Amino acid sequence: MLNEKQEKFAQSYILHRNATEAAKAAGYSNSSAANQGYRLLQNPEIVERIEDLEKELETNLNVVEEIENQYTFAKTHGHTNSAIKALELLSRIRGASDDDNIKVDREALEREIANNIDIIGEEKFLNILNQTKLFKESTDLINEEEEIQDVKESNGSYELSYEGDSDTGEEDTAS
Repeated sequence: MLNEKQEKFAQSYILHRNATEAAKAAGYSNSSAANQGYRLLQNPEIVERIEDLEKELETNLNVVEEIENQYTFAKTHGHTNSAIKALELLSRIRGASDDDNIKVDREALEREIANNIDIIGEEKFLNILNQTKLFKESTDLINEEEEIQDVKESNGSYELSYEGDSDTGEEDTAS
């Protein structure tokens, strides 16, 4: 049987999904919350209680509607962090704990990406784009093309000149 603090921890954990925050909410001190949260999650009785609470969790439609309204407000007014937090809460409430549970409509996703780009602005978007694998590969291709100085076509022969290197290749024109 769990004591009062352990029960509060279990209840807070299903909301926060963060052991430190749940420990603080249960009444543990800020300085020991991280250690206490970790320790509490090692207790099989507490883990079982958390699982039971998740199964029993019923969501009041008004709460979901309120979070959706908060998301819309945050997105509309450029409060990106608040919008993301609202989406995280909606995801938890709706039980989408992993990517397999999420149904993705490609067009809706593209619209959301475009809206979020508008929210974060051009400079932040370009910074993020520079971090992507796709952008890095495209940049590498552009750099390779810029290294080619001359391409000459003359009677079926091509001459390619690269920085510091020169190759000539003959195309077989006999058919």
